[in-house]
Amino acid sequence: MQVFGGHLAFFLTWWGALVLAALDSSMLFFLPFGIDAVVIYLAARNHDLFWLYPVLATAGSTIGAAVTYWIGAKGGEHGLERLIPERRLERLRTKVKDAGAIAFAVPALLPPPFPLTPFILTCGALAVDRARFFLTFVAMRMLRFGIEGLLARRYGKGILRVVQSDQFQAVIIGFIVIAVAGTVVSGIVLWRSTRRRPQLA
Repeated sequence: MQVFGGHLAFFLTWWGALVLAALDSSMLFFLPFGIDAVVIYLAARNHDLFWLYPVLATAGSTIGAAVTYWIGAKGGEHGLERLIPERRLERLRTKVKDAGAIAFAVPALLPPPFPLTPFILTCGALAVDRARFFLTFVAMRMLRFGIEGLLARRYGKGILRVVQSDQFQAVIIGFIVIAVAGTVVSGIVLWRSTRRRPQLA
């Protein structure tokens, strides 16, 4: 595996999975399906520890979510207007206020392109109960990564053959390009939002 074995080798360790999961729930890093791919690959490669990687991914994801939640809480609703487009923000407000526990569960369970980070920011800005939010978040992330780990353990050999193919290598390179571009764009948006001054009434 030239791509994983070289440039991405760090993320194919238990501490690398923890770091990647934390970055995946942060505001700056952008890598669709990145942590999912790492959990699946590690569980397929090491059947005996297949249960460990979902736990690490959940822990890292929760750390990243906690930072994002804190940023949302510090910025408040006014701060959200600088970071999230108005139309999306209004939809997120409605989901958080009206959907109850389901609103907490769905974003943590669904993969991209579901907007996880804006949802976490909104929960923080709207002062959603922290205990309720993070208990639901942890449960749903553990469910998602746990299913991936179980499937990887069951179909490990087939998964490894796919991952080691030239076609999959090309897909990974494409995702890396997307990750770099998305991370740069996210950084620019965040920088501009911090430079923007609130308008006077």
